[in-house]
Amino acid sequence: MAFASFDKKGGSAPVAEINMVPLIDVMLVLLVIFIVTAPLLTHAVKLDLPKVDSSANDVKPDKIDFAIDAQSQRFWNGEAVSREEAARRFLAEGQRQPQPEVHLRADHATPYQGVAETLADASKAGLSKVGFVSQPEPR
Repeated sequence: MAFASFDKKGGSAPVAEINMVPLIDVMLVLLVIFIVTAPLLTHAVKLDLPKVDSSANDVKPDKIDFAIDAQSQRFWNGEAVSREEAARRFLAEGQRQPQPEVHLRADHATPYQGVAETLADASKAGLSKVGFVSQPEPR
């Protein structure tokens, strides 16, 4: 392999040969990498994975319609109940998974004390999904 020199004796023509040393170095490095990684690709771990189906297991929580009328009478899904009975039912529903949603509907003439007691009973039972249902005012 000829190298260019800086002296004027051999002539000042550039080297016309391709330097193959860097190409061979890269090829040897790639060969070593492939030799090292090839045995790793043949090793496998046998796993027994569970079978799944494509149907979604979407359990929707139940809904409790709780209403309070103008005379502070409480209604559980349309059935008249006392405050103590409602508190017992809230405790029972608070233990269920998933927890049901409580939709609280109060008459506009209802004293706030009844609404506050109902919210406190639901909170003590561990129910956190309480929503207020209202009717829009007519135009």
